[in-house]
Parts: sequence; C-alpha cells; structure tokens
Amino acid sequence: MRLRDLLEKMDIVETAADPDLDILGVSFDTRTLKAGDLFVAITGIEHDGQQYINQAAEKGAACVICEKAPEADIQYVLTGDSRKALATASAAWFGYPAEKLKIIGVTGTNGKTTVTSLTKQVLENCSGAKAGLIGTNVYMIGGKAFHAERTTPESYEIQELLAMMVREGCRYAVMEVSSHALLQSRAHGIEFEVGVYTNISPDHLDYHNSMEEYALAKSMLFKTCRHAAINVDDERAQVMIENACCPVFTYAVNNGNADLVAKNVKLYPEKVDFSALTIGSLNRVEVAIPGMFTVYNSLAVISTALLLGFDAENAAASLRSCKGVKGRAEVVPTGQDYTVMIDYAHTPDALENIITASRGFSNGRVVTLFGCGGDRDRTKRPLMGEIAAKHSDFVIVTSDNPRTERPGDIIEQILVGMKETKTPYRVIENRREAIYWALDNAKAGDVLILAGKGHETYQIFGKEKIDFDERKVVAEYFSELRVES
Repeated sequence: MRLRDLLEKMDIVETAADPDLDILGVSFDTRTLKAGDLFVAITGIEHDGQQYINQAAEKGAACVICEKAPEADIQYVLTGDSRKALATASAAWFGYPAEKLKIIGVTGTNGKTTVTSLTKQVLENCSGAKAGLIGTNVYMIGGKAFHAERTTPESYEIQELLAMMVREGCRYAVMEVSSHALLQSRAHGIEFEVGVYTNISPDHLDYHNSMEEYALAKSMLFKTCRHAAINVDDERAQVMIENACCPVFTYAVNNGNADLVAKNVKLYPEKVDFSALTIGSLNRVEVAIPGMFTVYNSLAVISTALLLGFDAENAAASLRSCKGVKGRAEVVPTGQDYTVMIDYAHTPDALENIITASRGFSNGRVVTLFGCGGDRDRTKRPLMGEIAAKHSDFVIVTSDNPRTERPGDIIEQILVGMKETKTPYRVIENRREAIYWALDNAKAGDVLILAGKGHETYQIFGKEKIDFDERKVVAEYFSELRVES
C-alpha cells in the first residue's frame, strides 16, 4: 500500500516523506515491527514512542509518524495527535472495515461485559446474521473465540478484529468502550450505530482524578454515535445526554418517563422476570442471570435492539434463551448445601450489587471474599471494605492482583473502611488459603461470593502472572477433601 493511501484521512502537520513510498505494514511496537513497516510513535501511559524511533529505523521501518521531528535518518510525517494517527492509518490499512459493519459501543463502569455478550446473542437471534464481539472476557467472531488482553484493545488491533469480522461475514460488531480507550483515541474514526451507557461508580480515579472527569471521558462515546441508549436512573446520565451529538433513547427502572421502563420486577435465585414497557409495546422478559443489575443490563440490550430496527417482542424472546457470562454471577457447581458464586465485582457499586443480589436468595449467610488490585485506584479500597461489611454477614479480606504493591498494605487500606463495623471478618492474605478457609467454614444455605477475579485465571504479583483460576481452586479443595476422607 502507498503511504499516501494511509495518510488520506489523517491530520498532518508536515510531510517529509515520499507519498508514493511502498508500505508493507503498520506498527506501533518496535518489538513486532518488520522492515518496510510504517511505524507510528504513539505516546503511551508508561512509554513514549518517540524514544523508539531510532530503534524502528535500525529495524528497517520505511517511515515514521510522530509528533516531533525525529533525530534518526528516516522519512517521517508529523501529526498533532499520534494516537489518532495510528487509528486512521490502521483503518486505512485494513480497508476501513468499520464502514462495512453496524457497530454498537457500550460504556460504563459496570455491566459492559454482560451487555455486550447479551447484545451479540440477541442480534444474532433476531437477525440470523453473524455478530462480532470485542470485550473484557473474549473477542468473538461469530462462534469463534479469541483470548482478550484488555477491555478495549489498541486501535490497530480493533481495526484488525473488525476486518476479520467483515471477512467472516459479520453484519454487526459489539464492543466494550472503556474510558481509557476513549481518552486515548483507540476507537477514533469509528462511527457507532448505537452507543450505550450503563452507569458510573468510583473507579479509575487514579487516572481520571475526579468523578466529573471520569463521566466526561465516558460521554465522549456519544459524540461519535448515530443513536444513544442511556440509563437515566444513573446520576451521571445527564452528562451523557448533554454531550450526545445524536438522538437519545432512555431506559430505566425507577423513572417512568424513560422511553423503555421495567415494570413488575421479580428477582429469583436463578433469574429475573419483568415487563418491558415502551410506546405501543409491553413484553415479558426473563433472563437466567440473578440480580437487579440484570434488569438494567437487559433494558440496555432491548434498547439497542429497538434502535437497530428490531421489535421489543423479538428482543425479549431472544433474551430468554441467552447464556450468562463467565465470571459474572457465575455459580460454581459443588454439590453442597451452600452456594459458591464467582463475580468480577471490583468496584464499590459492583460489589454492593452482587452482595445485594445474593441476599435476595440466600437461605443462610452472605459471606463475601474479596481484595483490591494493586497499582490501581486506592480511593475505592476503604469504600469496598465499608460496603462489604455493611451488606454481608461475614467478610474475608484477601489479595486480588497486588501487582507491585505489598498485599498487606492494600488490605490495611481496605480495613480502614471496616473500622466502624460490627460485621465479623477475617484477614487471610493468601487468596487460595482464604478460599479454602471459607469453604471449610461454609454452612447450609450460605452464599459464598468470591469477588474481584471473575473471568480472570491468574493473579499478578509484581509484573508476573501466576496461574490462578478460582473454579479450579474450588474443585481442588473438594478433590483434596475426598482424598482425606
């Protein structure tokens, strides 16, 4: 491909390169760069790509796109925003795949993974066409699944995935869009058919500094959508509405003026049941995932279906057959007279949601085991301690992904929020030992929540990932118990 073709839609400050230069690939990482590639020197959170231009030149890069003139002897193009440049070049390289798909973007603190998964299933059921998925748990193209590294990948990877979806005959793509991704222009140039807002609760404040900044980052999605579906029960919904550059469709449980409202909500241990009311339509909805958050997630899915031209009756019927998501209110089969549930809850709001949902069907105690991630927002640690103690009958505080922090220090910050509580708790730093202790002490009718890890099958200590799948840990406990007996 010629350089000029990659620059066609890019904002350029200066060109010091032959526009007819033959480009053999696009790269933003010198570790995978090949001779003849166009190297885009993006500014990252930990590293500045500008520092790697010499290395790119030595490896044979044909040209570099950067924000400052390089010292290396290499052809270059200057741009005012290297991240947007990478997104633009990547889209061109893969033939602008986003223009050949109807793309749904979902943003919010909690619910993104479940909403995207359910939306993919409903769209395929309603349309008979393939849909792709880009999410925290997995990337999917129709029925094919691929390992996911993070919620929203880098723009080059997004465009590559979208191109694969087009080749496989997908008509739709559903993707989680994180606040980091929006600020870092990973989805730059993509016009979303529908943008969905679930909710906001304290998270990533180490990155965004304040809830106001966090909300504004989320609202960026609605500047690049044809339609918006917004949960107006959430206190930050107005920020999304005010910043939307498209028609807004609202959904709610508690706001009767919303365009789509849940009525007659019934919560069960294994499902939710409610009626979805919109203009000229009232449909019963049943979803095999417990908790009030499932009602909101289901409303988001129905809203999306309506905005894509499907009727509410078909969307509601499709939801009845949808499968849940790994690590989201996932019940682990144990054959015991108590329930073990794995959930990804790693924010105060999500933790409260899963504990409250469990309270609705527990015949005994609700026991919550959780920790907080290291090198992440520290302000939520005491909040999560307070919430766990307030809503649980017993709490086990342990480690999550400590990363480069001392697990004991993280736990001490969690315990600050539990000082005023009368709820009994126990601190067991080693997460495996904590789970074993919880299982040793479980009683009939209890619900034991293993919160924070969800779909993850590892723990991170320092920079190293250690295999740690809570499903396997629980299975190993019972296997060892059988051997002992």
